[in-house]
Amino acid sequence: MGFPMKPAPFTRHTPRTVEEVVSALAEFAPQDGRILAGGQSLVPIMAFRMARPTHLIDINEVEGLDRLAVDGDYLSIGARVRHGAFHKPVIPSVLGQLLSFVCGHIAHYPIRMRGTFCGSLAHADPSSEWCLVAATLGAKLVVKSVRGERIVAVEDFLEGIMSTSLAEDEFLAEARLPLLPADTRFGFYEFSRRAGDFAMAAALVTYRIENGLMVDAHVGIGGAEDRARRIPEAEAVLNGKTPSPELFVAAGEAAADAIEPLEDIQTTAEYRCDLVRAVTRRALERAAA
Repeated sequence: MGFPMKPAPFTRHTPRTVEEVVSALAEFAPQDGRILAGGQSLVPIMAFRMARPTHLIDINEVEGLDRLAVDGDYLSIGARVRHGAFHKPVIPSVLGQLLSFVCGHIAHYPIRMRGTFCGSLAHADPSSEWCLVAATLGAKLVVKSVRGERIVAVEDFLEGIMSTSLAEDEFLAEARLPLLPADTRFGFYEFSRRAGDFAMAAALVTYRIENGLMVDAHVGIGGAEDRARRIPEAEAVLNGKTPSPELFVAAGEAAADAIEPLEDIQTTAEYRCDLVRAVTRRALERAAA
């Protein structure tokens, strides 16, 4: 017997305002209602009937959710902003360059033109490049419901594999990424078996140099654990030290020692730790280049 390749029946709703979105969620979330934005994560699992929402709340016509702009010290990214918006730097800054570089590693071009930044965070795949970016940089997430709005730190938002702190009647309306100082260096490296596949391990690092020493180091790891997160043990190895190949190796060792590696049909825990050593070192090498 083959697998079904079309979703179970559902009702599609097309709100035009955020108020209509949260009202629809309040009504239909108890009936397994879901938000539909890009659909690049939800629709495939619906096709295999791994998810069977009875109501889809399509936010593609909601005014204001495509907003992408600098607000004070943050870049605000609305729930309808596609991955493809970052193909070129959206702002003339280090953050703009970082987002553009990472964007080129997300899946394939058609997916980047439809999938959304916030949708990737809400899906919470451990291998998500945007989850790694958000975790490494310390994103603030704007969550809305009929009860109002709350701001959630990314470390409190990502709870595990495809698991977040969103209540069933809440939706992620906006992500806020902190702007980076002009002298920030960054490096990103991920490993997957084929181009476009989910990363088996990925690292994003940022730091600055003061008086020849590394300061404000951020080391984030994705794909290796049940969620993307910063690795303070690796950051401690780097801060206050002179960049060197030996130091980058030591940071990779610290990252590998700190994680609780996932195991699956592709990898053992030991192999994933080896990958974390490698991707951390290579991300640091790219930042120093």
